[in-house]
Amino acid sequence: MKKITAILILSFLGFIAYAQNSPLTNYGFRLGLTATPTIGWIKPEPGKTNSVALGFSYGLIGDFNFAPNYSFSTGLTITTINGKSTEVNVSPYYANANSSIPVAYDLKYKMQYIELPLTVKLKTLKTDGKRWYGQFGLSNGFNISAKQDAVSGASTVGDNQKISDFTKFYRAGLILGAGGEFDISGNASILAGLTYNNGFTNITTDKNRDVRNHYLALNFGVFF
Repeated sequence: MKKITAILILSFLGFIAYAQNSPLTNYGFRLGLTATPTIGWIKPEPGKTNSVALGFSYGLIGDFNFAPNYSFSTGLTITTINGKSTEVNVSPYYANANSSIPVAYDLKYKMQYIELPLTVKLKTLKTDGKRWYGQFGLSNGFNISAKQDAVSGASTVGDNQKISDFTKFYRAGLILGAGGEFDISGNASILAGLTYNNGFTNITTDKNRDVRNHYLALNFGVFF
C-alpha cells in the first residue's frame, strides 16, 4: 500500500512538472490545498439505504488552464466515504453463522480512498475578483482502509471490523460540481462549491451483491 501511495504521489508531481513546461499551460497552472466535509450514503442491491454519514476529504488540488475559461482540474486527496445500509447474507458475518436461513444485517461502512479526480472546469470571466465554475469528470479511488460495524437483530456481530478482503481496491465515480473562486490577496484565492460524486462500481467482491457508495462534498480550498 505504501508503494501504491508513493507511485500516485510521484505521478501527480510528475504531471505537475510536465504541465508547467507544456504549451497547453500558457494560461497558467495553480496548485492548492483542500479540506472538505463529505456526506455519504450506501446504495445496496439487494438491500436498502438506511441513512447518511459524515466523512472528510483533504489533500492537494490543481488546475491546468488550457484556455481563458477552461481548466483541466485534478488533485490527490484522502477521502472518507461513510454510509449505512441494511443487507442480507453479508460476508464475513453470514459465513460464520452456520445457517442456511437468510439473515439481515444493519451495516455502517467506513471506507477510505486515495482519490485522483480527472475533471474539466468551465469558468466564467472574472468580475470584481470572483468567477463561477461548473465541473464534470471521473473520480478514481484506490482503497486504503475498509471497516464496518454490523448488527444482526439485537446482537453486534462486527465492531470496526476490517473488511478489506471483501471490498474492491478500485472505485470509479462520476463527478458533477459547481462553485466559485474568490480572490483574497495577490495570486491567492479561495474556492467554495458543492460536488456530487456518484459511484458506479461495486465496492464489494461478493458476486451476489451490488453495493455502491456516493457522497456530496462541501468543497473548500485555497489556491496559491
